[in-house]
Amino acid sequence: MSTPAAPVEREDYGPAYRPTPFERGTDGPRTIVVGVDGSPTSLRAAAYACGLARRQHSRLVAAYVAAPSALNAAALGVAAGAEEQTFDELATQLRCAAKDRADEYQLPITFMRLRGDPYTELCNVADDLRADMLVVGLSTGRGHKLIGSIATKLVKTGRWPVVVVP
Repeated sequence: MSTPAAPVEREDYGPAYRPTPFERGTDGPRTIVVGVDGSPTSLRAAAYACGLARRQHSRLVAAYVAAPSALNAAALGVAAGAEEQTFDELATQLRCAAKDRADEYQLPITFMRLRGDPYTELCNVADDLRADMLVVGLSTGRGHKLIGSIATKLVKTGRWPVVVVP
């Protein structure tokens, strides 16, 4: 039994993306997906992806995945509400930053807000949009050395080129 799809908020900024006709063996990526979560490494990854998309005339999709903690999923009341408010505030900040970059660089940027497991949601977005590249920031969490980081999992998946920005 499959799980229902997580709700997606999507907004497009900047000039309209005009895909060029399909051509085998083209240079550079056509669609770049960047995972953002507000961390310094994810913001550096977004800056890298933005510059690459501008130079390659690519479509840029910034995906923010709100991953509710297991603790708050079981908890009721104030803790779950506070976590949701934090997700909303961060999504608003990231959405404004995407809009500013789209205006500044005259670059078509799509901002997506998703809920769920970041690895799974980034894979789904990349598959749905037929992304040519994924860009993510290097994880700085200590626990990721034991259970693996999202970047490592994406690289091991092997379906797209993955750039991991330190």
